[in-house]
Amino acid sequence: MSLFIAYFINSIICNNILYIKLIGKGYNMKNRVTEIFNIEKPIIQGPLNSLTNPKFIAAVSEAGGLGILGPNAGEARVTRSAAETTERMRKEIIKIKQLTNKPFASTIMVSEDITFVGNIVDMLIEENVPIVLINGLIDQELFNKLKENNMRIIFRPITPTIENAKAAEEMGADVFVATGFDEGGTVPERVIGTFSIVPMIVDAISIPVIAAGGVGDVRGVRAAFCLGAEGVYVGSVLIPTIENPAAENVKQYIVDSNAEDLILFRTLPAYYRSLPGKLAKELEDMDKNGATNEELAKHMGAGRNMRLGMVEGDTENGYVSVGTGISPIKSICTVKEVIDDLMQDF
Repeated sequence: MSLFIAYFINSIICNNILYIKLIGKGYNMKNRVTEIFNIEKPIIQGPLNSLTNPKFIAAVSEAGGLGILGPNAGEARVTRSAAETTERMRKEIIKIKQLTNKPFASTIMVSEDITFVGNIVDMLIEENVPIVLINGLIDQELFNKLKENNMRIIFRPITPTIENAKAAEEMGADVFVATGFDEGGTVPERVIGTFSIVPMIVDAISIPVIAAGGVGDVRGVRAAFCLGAEGVYVGSVLIPTIENPAAENVKQYIVDSNAEDLILFRTLPAYYRSLPGKLAKELEDMDKNGATNEELAKHMGAGRNMRLGMVEGDTENGYVSVGTGISPIKSICTVKEVIDDLMQDF
């Protein structure tokens, strides 16, 4: 019997494009990513720093993807206190659980000094968070503790390499995120595009690889899967959504822009990009005039000015960090509409 003898046509309109999806007996597919995380669709939301909150994360998970709590979600002010950061995250996690019973993840920022994350790891274990995203360095003790508590690990280095992919697999990572130069936020140190880095990493390891950077519609998803990825990791395309806490003028700015508008400049550790604004132009000029990466990073203001630009909506004195995949974004949609668009093959 044909797979599609019994079917109906489900259509959605988002970003001014009509998508027709055939749903029939056995049509909804599973792969290793959906099985590992117990989710419906192999799409992972980038943690987006302070551009996440419980409503947004729950919307991603309810739509069948994997919502991820950003490291500064719910922040009212910047703190260097490990204890305060941990309790802020705990409060956000409790709120997420009140909004969805679907799986979600939390971010663990790992640096050379991992003592800061000890409290966070203990809290995630106490709150039974099933999945963690490790952004940064590989630490065997950390991996061991997470695995001992039956937690799934997404490993995403700033700059993916064959070496760190193999090391992450050996230490117990469940999936590896291969991020290309197309991404928003902190850009990899090596100028290798998403659709070049993905097959390179896929050929090097046996655990599932997730493509990150430049995916703005279903065409990018299909291309990533053709190159061997088993999921996509997206951020920019989810910012101009109803549920995202970004300022409304920022959402519209993204809708009205395309990849040609983006400004690229050096910073620490390597590069960053932003839509135009006074600060972004200043950083571009500093870069052209030979400022050091350290000087650029200091003037950039990191998370403080990202929040100013993207959460508070001051796009002149803050910055608007997005990836090169913004060109297909034509309207502000709900999270579900965006995920249904990207995942229409699942």
